[in-house]
Amino acid sequence: MKRSHRVPRCERGFTLIELMIVIAIIGILIGAAVIGWKTAQRSANEAATIQNLKTIAAMQIQYYNTHSRTFATFDQLVKEQMLSSKFDGNPPNTDGYVLTMKVTPKTPTAPTSYTLNADPQTDSSGKRHFYIDSTDGSIHVNPDQAAGPNDPVQ
Repeated sequence: MKRSHRVPRCERGFTLIELMIVIAIIGILIGAAVIGWKTAQRSANEAATIQNLKTIAAMQIQYYNTHSRTFATFDQLVKEQMLSSKFDGNPPNTDGYVLTMKVTPKTPTAPTSYTLNADPQTDSSGKRHFYIDSTDGSIHVNPDQAAGPNDPVQ
């Protein structure tokens, strides 16, 4: 009777299951990083937009005081170099938000005024909608739709 002697072989490398587990862990980490990145980007867009609204409101006050008590459009503010060229366009799109300004001219019975809305271009560029006007320097916020003067102040 012949006996075969099995020589234990040296195993090298990973098994298929080990490789699949490593790939799954890497996938979970990438997924978490992408979600975190998008959240951070949305927050940054919203913070930049709030700062843009404050800057525009300050420039409107300056324009109002130097131009016969009238407010300016985006074109006029850019032309006067009070705002940078990133506010060019009709309407301007900046930092993932669409900015819409309405200027009401002065009449014999009412002073001039303006309203300014900032709405996200997409859900990935921002979630909240913002509003500011010439009568109240506060920024109003609405999480679901275009903000207005009756929405909560930020």
